[in-house]
This record gives sequence, structure tokens and C-alpha cells, in this order.
Amino acid sequence: MEATRTTRTGGQVLIDALKIHGVDRVFCVPGESYLAALDALHDAADAIDLVVCRQEGGAAYMAEAHGKLTGRPGICFVTRGPGATNAAVGVHTAFQDSTPMLLFIGQVARDQVEREAFQELDYRRVFGQMAKWVVEIDDAARIPELVSQAFHRAVNGRPGPVVVALPEDMLTDLVDVADTPAYKRVEAYPGPGQLDELLVLLKTAKRPMVVAGGGGWTSRAVADLRAFSEVFALPVAASFRCQDLFDNTHPNYAGDLGLAAGPKLIQRMKDCDVLISIGARLGEMTTGAYTLIDIPVPKQALVHVHPGSDELGRVYHATLPINAGVGAFLSLASRLTPDAAPAWKDWTAAAHADYLENLKHPQTPGDVQMGDVMAWLRDHLAEDAILTTGAGNYSAWAHRFYQYRSFRTQLGPTNGSMGYGVPAAIAAKLADRNRTVVAFAGDGCFLMNGQELATAVQYDADVIFLVINNGMYGTIRMHQERSYPGRVSGTQLTNPDFAALARSYGLHGETVEKTADFAEAFKRCEASGKPSLIEVRIDPEALTVKMSLSQIRDQAIAAGK
Repeated sequence: MEATRTTRTGGQVLIDALKIHGVDRVFCVPGESYLAALDALHDAADAIDLVVCRQEGGAAYMAEAHGKLTGRPGICFVTRGPGATNAAVGVHTAFQDSTPMLLFIGQVARDQVEREAFQELDYRRVFGQMAKWVVEIDDAARIPELVSQAFHRAVNGRPGPVVVALPEDMLTDLVDVADTPAYKRVEAYPGPGQLDELLVLLKTAKRPMVVAGGGGWTSRAVADLRAFSEVFALPVAASFRCQDLFDNTHPNYAGDLGLAAGPKLIQRMKDCDVLISIGARLGEMTTGAYTLIDIPVPKQALVHVHPGSDELGRVYHATLPINAGVGAFLSLASRLTPDAAPAWKDWTAAAHADYLENLKHPQTPGDVQMGDVMAWLRDHLAEDAILTTGAGNYSAWAHRFYQYRSFRTQLGPTNGSMGYGVPAAIAAKLADRNRTVVAFAGDGCFLMNGQELATAVQYDADVIFLVINNGMYGTIRMHQERSYPGRVSGTQLTNPDFAALARSYGLHGETVEKTADFAEAFKRCEASGKPSLIEVRIDPEALTVKMSLSQIRDQAIAAGK
């Protein structure tokens, strides 16, 4: 493209750069430190939708969810100091979830640096460990160059967040500078020899297993994974909170790894002889606290495919490490063919049968049976409906008992961050208003970002929010009862009437205290034509999918805790 040259403020150069790089939505909480950028966004309103949020953590979560859902970097603007530290939770989520994201932070004027000026922070030090790159732009003439670099770093290799600090006086400087072209994605491909080695490993396999996860996936990569799985009759498990990478109803689906993993899948992971990890880091949650795969040398032949070279050999010494993007690897792997019919078809069929067995939900204490609720949602929701979760014991119901049938229908933080589900759902609805979006939150999780209900109303994002209320920080109470039975400390909650709170924001509100009432309440929410919330009041005894609160306590007492 021919470079554009004109005298502009730094703020105008920045927003022009965002337009060139294809940004169509920005999430923010306004601040005086980047007024020049906000002013430039005023003139770009026809190209960029500005979503104003109520807290920087919510804004950052929305940007992360947008990046996860679309594959394009989510964009967030916040002010310096407190604004930046509030937004850090979204940056950490994007880093551990391998999500492309750009956080722009207003910064003190350049002549005030190192004076501990009002709200001054050194963002290289603040975000150094939780971002792929942190840069402060001191010269407005370098905005096109450095913003282009930020986009390239966010999407290439292992995707992740980039933080860009913007001194407020730099944004008002007038400069005559050329724009850069839009960023380009670059994917590493596996070598022909590596594919030959993969075929050799599969030829000798008796109990292979595929684990799919991480970032950088596309609908094409998902389709290629399915083709690869079908040709070789491979069972596919999803890494923690990546269940939408493979149709859960497919006969080759083996289930999800993480907090809701079935015991038979856990054993199957230990028993497999060839493990092909595609995109997944094989982190703590996916590997059951590093117990499913031996360190440093797995007993399984490990094929580890990952876009970030730093991840290969970091924990596990792979038999075949492949530094490649998931799409690049699968585009080639899906074209491979076995020399003979795979000998492990019964192994794959048994893996799926085990998964279906794990879908059967137990009876839990109380008048609301979340297993029945999830079964109804499985039957009722469209294939492309999006479910979001934050973190807490309640999320196990959505993980274990819902079936994700198409790509990008699950948004959940693999870093286990509370408060994610509400803002993520709003971002998802704004990205595609034709899809049903259901946000799951516990009572503790919800109130970490419940203020974003105002954002949902302001932008007419008709999400259905489900608040699973048991009056406690359930996950911590569970661990507390296991380690210190009967000694409740710091985990009890006194909550508002969530349905009334929702109505005060302008949402449609419902309260459900019996299983039989849930379906009609949900249908009324769908018919309301506006954002809605259902408070589902569950018995505190229904603490986990598998065990009641009393059972956990009694077991710990019996063990002498």
C-alpha cells in the first residue's frame, strides 16, 4: 500500500493505526491520561465501536474474550496507575490463555518520569512477567512502527498480550509520519521429516491419545483436527477449558481434562502409549498437577506441537517436539493416511463410551439439581450458543455436563480467574448478536464484575446471566473442609437479592429455587428482548459435582485432619 503522510496528533496517528490493523471494537474506561486518543476515537466512530465499561478489570476481560472469540487482538484502553493495575487481571488471563490482546495505558507526561508523578508506574516492570512485550512510546513519529510491532507480537508464535504505554503529552504532539500496512500472521510449519516421524510413532502405537488446547485455533484448524482424528481413528481429549475445539458429540471425543475430568479419562491418559499434544502447553490443570505425565521424560511417546518454541522442552522432554502453529500442523496432518486400518478403534470407542458415562449426573442435596438444569440446557440451546464461566466449583457443571458442539462456544479463563464470565459474555454478545450467550457465575464470582450489568444494558447486549448462589466462596470452602474440617474462616458470604439487583440495572430478573422452575424462567428471559439474569439458589451442601459439603468434611475427619 502507499504510505499516507499528513500532519496529525499522536492520538490521531494511533487510532489511524488501529483502523489499518482492522480494529473494529475498543473496550475502555476513560482517563485524562489519554484524552487525545479518545478525541481521535470520536472521529473514528464510524469504523471503531467504543465500548465504555465500569471497571478496568471488566474492560480487560472483555478485550481478552473478544480476542479469544475472534482470533484478532482484543483492544483495551485504560488510564495510568490504578487503571492499569485494575486491568492487570485481564493481561494475566490473556497470557496464560494464549490470547492476542493489546492493552493501551495512558502514562504521565515525559518530563515527569521518575518523579513518582500522579499515578506514575513503570509499566515494563509492572507487566514484564505477564505480557509478551511491554513498550512505552516516547516519540509520536514511532507510533506506526511500534504499534505494528505490537500487533505482530500479539498474534505470532504463541499468541498473547502486549502492553503499550502512551505518555499523555506524546499523544498531543503533531507529527508528519507514514502509516504502516496491516499486520501479517506468520506460522511455523512442521518439516517433512517430522511428519514421517509422526507416522512411524502411530504405526507402532496401540493406545494413542490426542490432547487439543492452547491458543491460535481457527475453524479451519478445528475441521482439520476432526479429519486427522477420523482418518487415524484417534481419541481426542480437550485441555482445560478448551472443550469447543472438538465436537463433544463426535464418537472420537474422549472428554475434557482439568477439574471436571472423568476418572477413566485420567487413567487413559496414564495408560496411553503415544500422546499427541496439539497446541496445549500441558500445564498444571491439564495434567492433574503434573501427575498424568512423568517429568522430565514421559513414559508415553510424546509428540508436542506448539507455536512457541520456549514451551517445547520446558517441562517435558518430548519424543518428537514440533515448533508449529496448530493450523499449520493440522493442515498437513489432516492429509496423512495410515498404511493400514488403525488397530486401536476399540480403544477410541471405549474412550467415548467413558465420556458418555461421565455425562450422567448424580443426585445432589437440595431442591435444585444442577445436573438436570445442564441436561435441559444441552437439549435446549442451539449448537452455536456461547457459554462463559469464571472460576469456582459451579463451573464444573458447565464443564462436565454441557456438550460443546462447535468452535468458539466456550469462553473460560484457563488461569482460573474469578469475575470473567460476566464481561466475557457481554463481549461475546457484542461480537455476534445473533448467537445466544449464557454467562455462568457463582455468587462470589459474579460480584467481582457484576457492575458490568450496566454495560450490558447500555449496549443492549441481551446476555442471559446465571448466578449460582450457595452463599460462599465454594472452591475455597471445599479446600478448607478437606484440610481444616469444620473450621470455617473467610469463606461465608452475605448476598443481595440478585434478581432484584438485576432489575435495578434494567435487566429482566428471575429467581429459581426448584429444578422444575428453571426451564420456564429461562424461556421468559429469552422472550424478554433484553439482558436478563436468573439467580439459581442451590443448597450449600451441594458443594461439588461428586461430594456434598458434609461428605467432604466427614472424609477429612476420618482421615485424621
